[in-house]
Amino acid sequence: MDFKGKKILITGASSGIGAAVAKHFATKGAILFLSGRNLDALQEVKSNCSQAEEVHIYPMDLSDYDGVANQIKQIYQVHQVIDILINNAGITQRALAKDLPFEYDKKIIDVDLLGTIAVTKAVLPHMLDRKSGTIVTITSLMGKIYTPLRTSYAAAKHGLHGYFDSLRTEISDEGIQVLLVCPGFIHTNISYNAIGPQGKKQEKMDEAIQKGLAPEEVAKAIEKGICNKEEEVYVSGAKEMLGVYLTRFVPSLWSKVVKKIKVT
Repeated sequence: MDFKGKKILITGASSGIGAAVAKHFATKGAILFLSGRNLDALQEVKSNCSQAEEVHIYPMDLSDYDGVANQIKQIYQVHQVIDILINNAGITQRALAKDLPFEYDKKIIDVDLLGTIAVTKAVLPHMLDRKSGTIVTITSLMGKIYTPLRTSYAAAKHGLHGYFDSLRTEISDEGIQVLLVCPGFIHTNISYNAIGPQGKKQEKMDEAIQKGLAPEEVAKAIEKGICNKEEEVYVSGAKEMLGVYLTRFVPSLWSKVVKKIKVT
C-alpha cells in the first residue's frame, strides 16, 4: 500500500509507541492527525514529522467520550476523510488488585477500553459510508495472557480483543480492515506513568521494559499488517510469545509458571 497522502489518526501520539508510529508514517508522506492529552509533547512529535505531507494536532482525553466525539467531528468537517485509525492511547498498571482503589480500576477501563471504543464508534460510520478504511488497535500481549499486577489492565486489553474481533465479523464485507497489534515489552516510558498502589505513579523503569524492543518495531509491524491485510500481529520477544502459547495450549502450566516469573 502507498501511504502517501493517506489520512491517519493516531491516538496517544505524544510519546512512546504513538510517537514512533507518527514518525514512521511521516516518512511515508502520510497526512497525520495526532491526538493525546499533552499539547506540548504533541507539538514536539509534530516537529519530528517533517516528512509528512501534513501534520495536524487534535488534543483528546479518551475518558471524555463527548470530547472525543466532538474532536473527531472537527476532523471530518475540515479534512472529510480518515483513511486509517490507529488506536494507541492507554494507561497501564503496576499494583495488586487489593492495593488499587476502585476509582483507578475504572480509570484504566474508561481509557483503555471504553475510550478506544468511543474513538472507533465516532469514525466507523464514515468508513462504512465510504466502504473503505483501516482500524488498527494496539492492544498488548496482556490481551492474550495474564500476570500479577495487571488485573484491570488485562481486563481492558482482553476486552479490546473481544470487541474488535467481533467488530471484524460484523464489517468483513464492508471494505474495512480491522487489525489488532499485540506488543510485548517495548522500550518506552510507559512504566514511569503506570498506576501503582493507592493510585500513585510508579515513576521508575521496569527491568523488562528497559530490555524491550524498540517502539519502531511496532510501527513497522503495523505497516506490514496493513499491507498484508492481516487480522492480528505480535511484536515481542520469544519468552513473551511462549506465554501466549502456554496460555492457549497448556493453561495449567502457564498458571504455575506465571506465579514465579518477574513481570516488572
